[in-house]
Amino acid sequence: MSPNPKRSSGKGLASAAIAFIASLCVSASTLHSDKPNIIFILTDDLGFNQIGAYGNTPIQTPNIDKLAAEGVLFTHAYSGNTVCSPSRVSLFTGRDGRLMDNNSNTVKLKAYDQTIAHVLKYGGYDTALFGKYSIGPEMGVTDPLAMGFDTWYGMYTILEGHRQYPHFLWRDGVKIRLEENEGGKQGAYAQELFTKEAINYIERERENPFFVFLSYSSPHAELAAPEKYVSQYDGKFDEKPYLGMSTGKEVEKYGSYYPAPVEKPNATLAGMVAALDDYIGQIMRTLEEKGVAENTIIFFSSDNGPHDEGGASPDYFQASAPYKGMKRDVYDGGIHVPMIVHWPAAIKEARVDDTPWAFADVFPTFADLAGVDINVVPRLKVNGVSISQRLKDDPEEMPERLLYWEFGKQAGDPNSGIIGEVFQAARRGPWKAVRYGLDSPVELYNIIEDPSESKDLAQKHSQIHHEFVELFEKYKD
Repeated sequence: MSPNPKRSSGKGLASAAIAFIASLCVSASTLHSDKPNIIFILTDDLGFNQIGAYGNTPIQTPNIDKLAAEGVLFTHAYSGNTVCSPSRVSLFTGRDGRLMDNNSNTVKLKAYDQTIAHVLKYGGYDTALFGKYSIGPEMGVTDPLAMGFDTWYGMYTILEGHRQYPHFLWRDGVKIRLEENEGGKQGAYAQELFTKEAINYIERERENPFFVFLSYSSPHAELAAPEKYVSQYDGKFDEKPYLGMSTGKEVEKYGSYYPAPVEKPNATLAGMVAALDDYIGQIMRTLEEKGVAENTIIFFSSDNGPHDEGGASPDYFQASAPYKGMKRDVYDGGIHVPMIVHWPAAIKEARVDDTPWAFADVFPTFADLAGVDINVVPRLKVNGVSISQRLKDDPEEMPERLLYWEFGKQAGDPNSGIIGEVFQAARRGPWKAVRYGLDSPVELYNIIEDPSESKDLAQKHSQIHHEFVELFEKYKD
């Protein structure tokens, strides 16, 4: 049960130490239990209201909706941050902004970090990552193999994840050339490749339960998808062509970042979501055919709110509805994400669950599912809380607690903005506080009665407001 068997030398003390730690981590009651396979499907910049299960969208998502219709639809789940990298680091490590030393989009995993893949290795799982990684910059030190995954295939850096028809991908640290996409060709769609790899992995014979982290880089810009998905939406939306750099100058927001013009951006974005839904359907059918669907738990979510890049229009689709804001906001539109959990063996009766929880809670939840005692995992510092008790038909109530987010913008990144600008947000029960800049006023909202965060209650509820002010001051440095 080595945390990384492909990197283990199998020699002497190192192997013995890992085996000893694993034996401590796995409780005796779970050694012979039928542990569930785990699949975490993470989309990139998918809005809360861009799939049918959550409301009124013209985008058809029957397979994702089926997951919700047979599982738990969480209505108050949150990402780890409002942009990609800190959100994913939070997910991987079980830490929210209070324990992160960098809450900007430049944050990366460190060599000593323990991840969700590590904790599942301690529990005896085979582990694989397919898709976007982007949070481990040093090959051999913080790449997926070094961070607990037995194998991986996909995009390594954050910028690679911005191309739907990339010229190369990576397999276990080796760059793979995609000739189908060279010379302007679009023959290999990244999301489809990730899905095929995941399916091949699931179909293998194995003795251990498996963990698949399926990390799609869509519907993040650039906007592109196979025509069979886009054509479903031809003529259904008002369209304003996205020009990119086709005029020879940047006339569009992020034009130089996403230079390719898009004739039908709304239909294209809808097609990207439709493609993801189709691929998720393929995963579900594979589990059924393999005979492992019953005891496979699927999590489906997004890394943050919807984007307005490359021609995308979250306002047109009301992608964050009913919440205010989008990606890069700490209003709920930037961090309130879809979260569906499907587990036929434990969830026999579908339900809607309004328990507030966030990405930092995934680490301890996975530890519970794997029967791992995180108190004896080395070099571990988490502040997430397991929500495993909510993943069954007789869920236990969770005590009210505080959730916290912090977004630090940085210079040199066209996706982030002004150096030194820090946004903060926190939620406890129905109360949500935000501060856009360390010298800005703290706003207070009742997120249940006022999901659009339009009525600032700071003066009306001064004591509650003061408590959030003290919290933000404590963590502003």
